[in-house]
Amino acid sequence: MMKHRFEQGSDPGAPTLLLLHGTGGNEDDLLPIGRMISPGSSLLGVRGNVLEAGMPRFFRRLAEGVFDEEDLIFRTAELHDFVGEQAEAYGFDRSRVVAVGYSNGANIAGSLLFHYADALAGAVLLHPMVPRRGLELPDLTGTAVFIGAGRNDPLCPPQESEELERLLTGAGAEVALHWENHGHQLSRTEVEAAARWFGERYRD
Repeated sequence: MMKHRFEQGSDPGAPTLLLLHGTGGNEDDLLPIGRMISPGSSLLGVRGNVLEAGMPRFFRRLAEGVFDEEDLIFRTAELHDFVGEQAEAYGFDRSRVVAVGYSNGANIAGSLLFHYADALAGAVLLHPMVPRRGLELPDLTGTAVFIGAGRNDPLCPPQESEELERLLTGAGAEVALHWENHGHQLSRTEVEAAARWFGERYRD
């Protein structure tokens, strides 16, 4: 079981947002961002099951920027199954889940896309890296992805975001890459850009 928080939304037609924090965060971290992106959506905030120096993460890493691939694959499957279980428990539409992830959370959301064709209806990836290389991606036709990236991001260089865009687009996803002239931190303007993108795709 993963620690989580579920908040029922006011708009039953809106996708459920799966909120995935960065390193050291928790299930509450992205609730305000989720509300900014889609005020009417139900929100499912999840806490990563891995601890690194006492800080929650979604999967282990061997060094900064070097993922433990075996653990990433295992934790991706764990999260995939968990979302299915929560859809039954809380009664939301499993086929209409959009992930909103920041940093480590964006990486596990990206990994869901890389491993499962049906995991997500869409994703907002804020400062993600390429989760795995040399993998044949599932058919992501009809999946919309927003990537928020920083041109001066020391943890996630611009070419990483561009490579992720290429890989997802090559698998059929519709990708919007949004640049900020900031580092790795989240900026209000990129969240507002994600909210506009979301509104164009998912609101009636």
